[in-house]
Amino acid sequence: MQPNISKLIAISQKESRHIIGLMSGTSLDGLDIAYCKITGSGTTTKVDVIHFETVNYDAHYKNAVRNVFAKQRVDFPFFALLNRFIAKVHSDMILSFIRKHNLTANDIDLIASHGQTVMHVPTHNTDLDSIMHATLQIGDGDQIAMDTGIITISDFRQKHVAAGGEGAPLSVYGDFILNQTIDNDRILLNIGGIANFTYLPHNLRFADVFVTDTGPGNTLMDAWMRKYLNLPFDRDSHCAKRGKILPALLTQLQMHPFFERNFPKSTGPEDFNLHFVDEAIQKASIKHPVNNEDMMATLTQFTAASIAGAINQTIQSKQVNLYISGGGAYNSLLVSSLQALLPDYNFCKNNEMGIDIDAKEAIIFAILANEAVAGNPETFAGNPAIPKISMGKFSFPK
Repeated sequence: MQPNISKLIAISQKESRHIIGLMSGTSLDGLDIAYCKITGSGTTTKVDVIHFETVNYDAHYKNAVRNVFAKQRVDFPFFALLNRFIAKVHSDMILSFIRKHNLTANDIDLIASHGQTVMHVPTHNTDLDSIMHATLQIGDGDQIAMDTGIITISDFRQKHVAAGGEGAPLSVYGDFILNQTIDNDRILLNIGGIANFTYLPHNLRFADVFVTDTGPGNTLMDAWMRKYLNLPFDRDSHCAKRGKILPALLTQLQMHPFFERNFPKSTGPEDFNLHFVDEAIQKASIKHPVNNEDMMATLTQFTAASIAGAINQTIQSKQVNLYISGGGAYNSLLVSSLQALLPDYNFCKNNEMGIDIDAKEAIIFAILANEAVAGNPETFAGNPAIPKISMGKFSFPK
């Protein structure tokens, strides 16, 4: 038998596995690295996060990705090289993480690499209806496996698309596994570049679970701050708090066709970007130059209203505990706006769940890797809106 197959079988039969989960989001803040001990699988899964950190990207990496991210046309040779470049950057970060925490490759069973999303194309974004949905993450798993000497699982979203899904959001699989002891209805809201939520009923029937993207998370706010104030984001909504909402512009933003589509649905910066904002400014007859503080107040309210609108349209129960993760959890104006728009919901602190909100997405991909080697897709049976699958492609180091 091929030695790597034998090793993989042995890993699948272990009582617990040590897995490094990686997440790099559309905000390009950095690579989240979570070293987890995962015991069991499916609804018996127990996760212990041993080490976690976010390694910031330098300007060269960010600029390279932005040269292709969500672009209609790209330099194809550059794009092909970028697939390997991202993997090499991630490999170097993983190896530094391993050395920093006095680990060796033998201490790690698997690496779960999300990769870097460069294009997300649900059917509504293309005239090629026969192709259905598509999504693309790059950062070659084979390169990471070769560089680190560790079996690497990547391309998680492709199976979701192959099974009829849109490739996002995938958080529902990890959310369901991580919340097996609840006695109340929960909404797990993640505000990254794009916002999404998972609704978990207290009966934990997977057939009653619901997940969807809601629209923009931080992507429009961050993009405006980068372009017009040369800052990566609005720290603690300092800029937005000094502005006033522009009602005509808010109305135009809310007319995006994404909001007319049926739930569940997914989206990305391909839909929500500064080109869309500029068009809305023109339609709202806002005079130039637009006050940055007013723009940030309006974009923050737009994000809050799109999230609250999605929750109100899809969730009937109001006795729900709501938890926020992702970078948006640190935006105090965004959170207070959500509380005002969702007065019947009980906003809870994420530490009550025992999960580091910064590490959550990396943990979820570690869980998906664990399911790929030791789980059973039947864990996710009974919900026609959520594919019953295991996800990830395997790359061996030799």
